[in-house]
Amino acid sequence: MAVFRSTPRPPRIPAAEGRPPLGSFRGYRLTVPPVSGILRPRPVALCALLAAAVFLLFCWGLSIGDYPIAFTDVVRALTGSGDPATVLVVRELRLPRALVGLLAGIAFGVSGGLFQTMTRNPLASPDMIGLTQGAGTAVVAGIVLGWDGGLGTQTLGLLGALVTAVAVYTLAWRRGATGYRIILVGIGVAWICTSATDYLMAKGGRFQAQAALGWLVGNLNGRTWSQTVPLVAALAVLLPTALLLGRLLRTLQLGDDVATGLGTRVQPVRLAVLLTGVGLIAFATAAAGPVAFVALAAPQIAQRLAGTAWPPTVASGLAGALMVLGGDLIARTLISGTELPVGIVTGVLGAPVLLWLLVRANRAGSGG
Repeated sequence: MAVFRSTPRPPRIPAAEGRPPLGSFRGYRLTVPPVSGILRPRPVALCALLAAAVFLLFCWGLSIGDYPIAFTDVVRALTGSGDPATVLVVRELRLPRALVGLLAGIAFGVSGGLFQTMTRNPLASPDMIGLTQGAGTAVVAGIVLGWDGGLGTQTLGLLGALVTAVAVYTLAWRRGATGYRIILVGIGVAWICTSATDYLMAKGGRFQAQAALGWLVGNLNGRTWSQTVPLVAALAVLLPTALLLGRLLRTLQLGDDVATGLGTRVQPVRLAVLLTGVGLIAFATAAAGPVAFVALAAPQIAQRLAGTAWPPTVASGLAGALMVLGGDLIARTLISGTELPVGIVTGVLGAPVLLWLLVRANRAGSGG
């Protein structure tokens, strides 16, 4: 039986600017299983609010369409009760699209949080260091050149992101791979992949280019269970791995020398984080396309709402899901009779976040 023991609460000490008060947490220890840690009420409350908002947007997205459905009927249909026609529309026709948006948003947010924590740089995200571009190049090559070999976009996206990650890590290696070098090398590799994708688009035929373009901007239209099931399976493995890496990532925040002194094997941990982040971004990109700016903006939004010194993993994933689901709702309802790709909306909303991060970095003296 688990026993919950709350450690004495330390005196409340005023916080530095942008940081939570040192007394705004509680320690806990369980005897069975032997687990201890720190419970911070503000991030926990934030995760609860974000989860509620994600659920509301998820059900709202299922309720709109050519066959409008009431919100309460959507909830009943998700449990398998209610009118058979409503259950068919919700669970067979609309649910795969909504699940891809939900899970891809979580994957984008968690992946961005991992990379930003590992590199200690808010501008480090999979779409800034070339991973989404590498996945995009592989998928477009399969569509335009017919090199897929029956693998499908899921496998091609995963292979493209993995090859790009290996290239970035290898080129950034010099007696170790620091976050700063990973970012610089990743930006260069991203432009190489973007140029290769543009060349393939120009080389391909009209219909091939249209199919590739529809995927490249990030799109949830026409998603089926064939895109949903691999994403569910991948996240069932990768999300627990990302949570387990969280404590080791916090030591990397202190710098490589201090982390090594605390017993953290810096390079193996960094490589494990890289592989986990690549897996998340590859499967999400293969299912929904490279939805712009979600991996960059979601962790920063979650970090500032939670008041933590690094992007919180769970809150980053929920913020990413909120961005994708909200962007999809705007894309579907902004222009009557037209469903815009979700990547267009997230790009418009995410660009100001990128500008704000650049301005903030300059003011802090780290923006170059």
